[in-house]
This record gives sequence, C-alpha cells and structure tokens, in this order.
Amino acid sequence: MSGVSNRTAHRPVSSPATAEREAMPQRTRLSPAARSDLILRGAIRFFAERGFGGQTRELAQQLGITQGLLYRYFPTKDLLIERIYEELFVKRIRPEWEIGLTNRTEPLLQRLINFYLDYATMLHDYEWGRIYLYSGLGGATIAKRFVQQTKQGLFRRVIAELRHEFKLPDLDTAPMTEPETELMWSLHGSIFYIGIRVSVYGVPPPSDIPATVTQLVEQFYDNAKLMLRARNPAQNTRSE
Repeated sequence: MSGVSNRTAHRPVSSPATAEREAMPQRTRLSPAARSDLILRGAIRFFAERGFGGQTRELAQQLGITQGLLYRYFPTKDLLIERIYEELFVKRIRPEWEIGLTNRTEPLLQRLINFYLDYATMLHDYEWGRIYLYSGLGGATIAKRFVQQTKQGLFRRVIAELRHEFKLPDLDTAPMTEPETELMWSLHGSIFYIGIRVSVYGVPPPSDIPATVTQLVEQFYDNAKLMLRARNPAQNTRSE
C-alpha cells in the first residue's frame, strides 16, 4: 500500500490543457472489423437507452463519428438492428444448453435448474432486456423473432423432456398443447421479470438470484408433474 501511495504522491501535476488531452480518447487506426464492432456496441447502448425511435444522426454524434462513416458500415438502420439481433439474441444461444437439457443420464429437474441458472444471465442482462422491450413497443421485429425462436426451440425441447419423464406421447405424435405452452410462459415470465425490475423499474432484485431462479424452476417442475400426470393416470400409481 505504501508503494502505491508514494507513486501517487510524486506523480507530476498536469496542466489543464494536458489533462484535457489525456481525457480525450486517443484516435487510433482501427481495422474495419474492429470499427464495425465498436459501432455495434455503441448502437446497443444507444438503443437500450433511447429505444428504436432514436435516430442514426444522434447515434453518430454520441459515438463521435460522422453519419457518413456510420452508413459506410451499416447503410441502413434496419441492417444495424439486424446486427443487434444477431449479437444479442442469436450468438448468445449456446449449443451446450441443448446438450445439457437432453442429457438423460442426469435427473430432469437438475438439468432444468442448471440450464435456467445459466439462461437467466442472458434474460437479466440490462441491455438485452431493454432492447427486447423497446423492440416489442417500437415495432422492430427483434422481440417477435425471439419469441418464435423460443417457442419453436426451447419450449419444445423442455416439453419433450417432460413428456419423456412422465411417459407421455412425444411431440411428433401429439403437438404441444396450450396448457403446456402457458406453463412455459409462466416460468420464463417469472425469471425475465427479475431483470426487468432492475433495468426498467430500478427495483432491487432478490438478494440471492440463483436461489430464486432455482425455486421458480422447482415450482415449475412440480406444476408440470401435476398437469402431465393428470393426462397419464398410470403414473399416479408410481412411487415418488
């Protein structure tokens, strides 16, 4: 600690002009890929705060670049929004999630808990949540596309595993029912709202988010067991 204090004490005092130059970001020559990524990250922050009604002129000003340079990398606002969708909603879907969910050598409840603890980190991301909501309210297609992706992918995967668990026909034999879909929405809505409390309403989250997510998944599993076993009375004779 004394070494740090000494170095700080003997640091030369900068003049106002020098301090101003040091505070300004240094201009460096970036590769096209790095420049594109920099603009994309800035656009995510911008739209997460302003919504999709924000103008590209304002975005360029906030990034400290010309609108012409912005258009060089993203010729239209729609193309920029498409890249945001790929970055936040496509690239974050991990192949190992499906592998874990379908690994039937482990108990299903534990698989569900492991998955949703990891998945919740995406749902609780500040920029992710606000972009998702602004998209739905502002007419961008991001929210609708993600909902379809979730229903056709994740919802079907979880319901397929639950049906296997409780000896019910697979989804190829009997399509997913409305009660099954609503059961999935109840779980996702509960987990998603934890993040919305923070990113939209400024309300503190639970003190132990993993414990809360685990409890929600356990409740979901118990509800699914009751609902699905009612469709297969033979399961009611099995020991718990």
